[in-house]
Amino acid sequence: MTHTGKCIAAKGVQPIVNFQHKFATTYLWGSYSPIDGDSFVSEIEGVSCKIFELYLNEFSKHKPEEFKILVIDNAGFHSTKNIQIPENIYLLNIPPYCPELNPCEQVWKYIKQRFKNQVFQDLDKLKLWLYEMVKSMSNSTIKSICSNHHYYDALLPLL
Repeated sequence: MTHTGKCIAAKGVQPIVNFQHKFATTYLWGSYSPIDGDSFVSEIEGVSCKIFELYLNEFSKHKPEEFKILVIDNAGFHSTKNIQIPENIYLLNIPPYCPELNPCEQVWKYIKQRFKNQVFQDLDKLKLWLYEMVKSMSNSTIKSICSNHHYYDALLPLL
């Protein structure tokens, strides 16, 4: 489905934007470091506690020597009641209604800004666009998007 957004146009001229009202979904699961800009992203079809557990297991294999602190919100699929959390991952819950504390939310916002006013012929074209978008983001871009002084204050003395 096309997400419309603002664009530049001459005064008094209403811009024309192609619009497609066809709904299809895919999900990006991602972890982004506000410290060094490192990222780990997977496209997975769906959201559930089991899928979250699979994502955590794959994420733990990315730079396995690192201890990872993963910021999670209160989404229902982030429930940790019946899942095994890898030993090199710690889940840090943020308070409700504080998306600005979640580095991922800032990156999703960045991607969605570039997604506006675009029409894709099918889901495969959208997936290709997402792949290229994620691949093109440098570590410095990721740091600039999701850096937050709270993380620097808390984590840099430990590094």
